[in-house]
Amino acid sequence: MGLLTREYPPDVYGGAGVHVEFLARELRPLVDLEVHTWGEGTADGVRRHRAWPALDGANDALRTLSVDLAIAAALEGREIAHSHTWYTNLAGHLAALHLGIPHVMTAHSLEPLRPWKAEQLGGGYALSAWAERTAIEAADGVIAVSHAMRKDILACYPALEPKKVRVVHNGIDVSLYHADAGTDVLRRYDIDPQRPYILFVGRITRQKGVPHLLRAAKQLTKDVQVVLCAGAPDTPEIGREFRELVDELKASRDGVRWIPSMLPRTEVIQLLTHASVFVCPSVYEPLGIVNLEAMACGTAVVASQVGGIPEVVADGETGLLVPYAAADPEGFEAGLAEALNRVVADPGAARAMGEAGRERAAAEFGWDAIARRTVDVYEEILNGT
Repeated sequence: MGLLTREYPPDVYGGAGVHVEFLARELRPLVDLEVHTWGEGTADGVRRHRAWPALDGANDALRTLSVDLAIAAALEGREIAHSHTWYTNLAGHLAALHLGIPHVMTAHSLEPLRPWKAEQLGGGYALSAWAERTAIEAADGVIAVSHAMRKDILACYPALEPKKVRVVHNGIDVSLYHADAGTDVLRRYDIDPQRPYILFVGRITRQKGVPHLLRAAKQLTKDVQVVLCAGAPDTPEIGREFRELVDELKASRDGVRWIPSMLPRTEVIQLLTHASVFVCPSVYEPLGIVNLEAMACGTAVVASQVGGIPEVVADGETGLLVPYAAADPEGFEAGLAEALNRVVADPGAARAMGEAGRERAAAEFGWDAIARRTVDVYEEILNGT
């Protein structure tokens, strides 16, 4: 089968890329797998495709469609195509039409629910929305990464038959993500291991709610450090807004550390381990793998109560959930601050939440089980059941 993805190691920048990396690892012993992704070269069952040179400098959405054409042409001989995100959904759809093979797509997010992407893509947003709609409505099977995501899919695309949409959660490798007692990474980034700190890890996007977090951080108790592993802004505008809010926060308190790059996994694990609390202030999140990563490292989580996050973070057990309403940003920010202060103020309760989070991650979100469920979807579609 062909696994189609925009992101694949070493080019992973978001949750979808993490998902595909580990899913591919677990699928290899189970199916004849070939990964098709962006880039150049081939190796170890991975074929990379680049945008057509004639489109250099063109809108990114147009360049994406050229990669989709190249991937579709390369799927000859595969029994099934499995695409991830709008970046490769159209490739799977074209392969289904051209080669007569089933197309399964995993929906990690939905374009109609991310209108802020118009700020990033311009007219390309209309193209990305069209590509997703065309592919999802014709797909032989759709995998939703949470039950909340399944509801969103059916609400956004009512023409889709509900029986085609199956839920297979994202996963976590608890043998890889576990507590790291070292503190060298903390010291490298000037984080005081003797002071509590909250940690954010993610891209600088509207979706991740980082401006809300930075405003909420003004209400944190003064001894709390704020550590932001935040890079790759979607647009120059949100990048400038983020920098201004960071500077404003630094002017009002010490212990604000911004790490403006995507760190190696080992460094993120150590930062997660020692954080008093991990914070996920997303305004839209189909599941949120990063919450599982924090839980696997034994860290309590404070997250927004949106999308699939409540299926991962058990409120009051592995962390705290904060209601979000777009019409009341100040209320959301106050709620974030209150929840963060509450967890930091009670290290014993935070430790218990972290322990419960690791147990939950190991018991319910192992990648081996998720890969088997994914293969079940393939077999059901190939067998017409």
